[in-house]
Amino acid sequence: MDIKITKDNQNLLLARREVEFTVTHDGATPTRVHVLGKIAAMLNVNTDQVVLDPFRTEFGISRLKGEARVYETKEARDKLEPEYLMKRGMREEAQDAPPEEPSSEGTAEA
Repeated sequence: MDIKITKDNQNLLLARREVEFTVTHDGATPTRVHVLGKIAAMLNVNTDQVVLDPFRTEFGISRLKGEARVYETKEARDKLEPEYLMKRGMREEAQDAPPEEPSSEGTAEA
């Protein structure tokens, strides 16, 4: 997998960098978690400071285009980004955590 940054803008008002990138890959499309980790490593930031927009794949070519927003702090990210976009970039094991079980008050076992 090869990632090339095609555009990099600094948005001082929102305390973030806005990055456009192209990913060239072999085989299956890489996961969001894998791309998120690579982008964070390339830009030398923590993964919790990066939010990915949905990818755009190109038909017949092993290439995809995407956009990422890299915040200066996690708190700045939490103020501006919708929850569903932040959850999409989480690792699988964090998303697969078992949901809280509803209380069994008022139900009787037979």
